[in-house]
Amino acid sequence: MTGKDPNPLTMEEVGALMSELRDASPPIDDGDVAGVRRFALGQESFRPTARLSGLERMGERMARRVRTVVEPFSRAKAQVAAEPLQTLKFDDLRNELAPFTSMSMYRLRPLKGSMLLIVEPDFIASMVDCFYGGNGNTKPKTREFTPTEERLLSRFADGIIEKLVEVWAEVAPLASALAGRETNPAYASFVRGDEPVVVQRFSITPGQGRATQIACVYPLVALRPFENQLSAKVHADAGPADTEWRHRLAAALEGVRLPVRSVLARPELTVSQLMSLKVGDVIPITLPPKVPLLVANKRLAIGTIGEQDGRAALQVEQVEGQQ
Repeated sequence: MTGKDPNPLTMEEVGALMSELRDASPPIDDGDVAGVRRFALGQESFRPTARLSGLERMGERMARRVRTVVEPFSRAKAQVAAEPLQTLKFDDLRNELAPFTSMSMYRLRPLKGSMLLIVEPDFIASMVDCFYGGNGNTKPKTREFTPTEERLLSRFADGIIEKLVEVWAEVAPLASALAGRETNPAYASFVRGDEPVVVQRFSITPGQGRATQIACVYPLVALRPFENQLSAKVHADAGPADTEWRHRLAAALEGVRLPVRSVLARPELTVSQLMSLKVGDVIPITLPPKVPLLVANKRLAIGTIGEQDGRAALQVEQVEGQQ
């Protein structure tokens, strides 16, 4: 603007106008408005576990596989149940752990970062005792594992990760590799303490030995690229069937040779007759009008005994499943 306002306001008029605006629009009190809450910009917002519902469904299948890992060590039937997912800061998780805890870190490519497997030392000591014939009621006497406990822990953890990779196969093929083990949570360089992690726990109750919980811990940032797959109710099929492979398999099966036989008669003898058998004795048999054609102890067809080209033969009259 280059011209001047023809009716400029005085300072007194401006002050009066501002006073009227304040009277007409009183300040909003958070307590007077329903649904209003304070929000601090820049804070990390954890995503709801509903976005990871597929991970919970995978946990149910994982529980059945964990049982197959536990039972060879406990030498008894075990019960395994998947617990609901939990999302929290890594520092909060470390504060829940005992000062002496087994923490095994694995890289699961293509997931970013590492995955953490947490196992209680008491459970490892109990499984060692059960494996060597004890009742499992034992505890580690020191704050370090014995060589035997180390070996069993390694086999147990590797078995759990192997089953985990199998369950994840429907979402993404993973390649596992051990990154390291730690027994002091304060020294576990997994993620930053303020970063969110997703904890998937499994309650294990062996037939003998101590009940326990193991936990699979994922950095939340590692799961975000797979949220669409994990939130889907039904995962996509691996792809169309390989028709060429099916034809080759069918052709190979056509060349498989199977033993085929026919039972002409089933005479019965007493034990005394069997004991008195000698060369020249005659056992009378009655040929049935129709005899079965057996393949692997299953009846495939029914036919009549005859002769063809000077050799005994079977003429097929009815094939099982066909009219």
